[in-house]
Amino acid sequence: MLKEIGSVFSFLTIIPTSNSNLETIAKYMYIFPIVGIAIGLIVGSIGFGLSLFLDPLIVSLLVVASFAILTGIHHTDGLADFADGLMVKGTKEKKLAAMKDLSTGSAGIVAIVLYIVGLIIAISLSTGYQLFLAILLSEIFAKFSMVLMASIGKSASLGSNSPFVELMKNKKKLILAAVITLIPLVILGGTTGLLLFGVGVTLTMFLVVLTARSFGGITGDVLGATNELTRLASLLIFVSV
Repeated sequence: MLKEIGSVFSFLTIIPTSNSNLETIAKYMYIFPIVGIAIGLIVGSIGFGLSLFLDPLIVSLLVVASFAILTGIHHTDGLADFADGLMVKGTKEKKLAAMKDLSTGSAGIVAIVLYIVGLIIAISLSTGYQLFLAILLSEIFAKFSMVLMASIGKSASLGSNSPFVELMKNKKKLILAAVITLIPLVILGGTTGLLLFGVGVTLTMFLVVLTARSFGGITGDVLGATNELTRLASLLIFVSV
């Protein structure tokens, strides 16, 4: 299991591993929240330490940079492609083609700018242990949201997303991922953690419906965008309650 966790961790971050292939990662997608815990602990600890002696806005900027460095901006790129595809008028085929275009359109650029600004503002509203908790819990749910989407959605076309969608139709895996997610959310977050889970699940299901209508289903970019959007939503909920 440690090798499988290492493969999944490598897939979701820039940390390399010699034992990584797409089928293995898709098979063990249900442990995404465990990797979310690891990422949340790393970035949350950075935020907690920096908040002890730096201005909240500077801490926020450095935390966002830490996320970008550790995750390799893989999912952020997916958010840009998702926005480009969503804003294109026409058939599902045209929207899918826009997502696959290597160049980033105006919709993608605006989405990234708004996303980064939103992250910086949300993170800057917390300090110390509360900041650590917000980062940790939001990252755990962000990873679970991709598991949930793959479990209840369908693939828009053959591609990197296909193995994840096919292998996550096992409901036992979804339940296990939900349990892994809920335990820290409830123990550490209490009522706020439950609220975060409820709103996050609702947002994920909305995105499933939206992408089904717009693209005919899920793509790798859609999964990446879901990770980013649920992370931001979770942070905003945590600092607003």
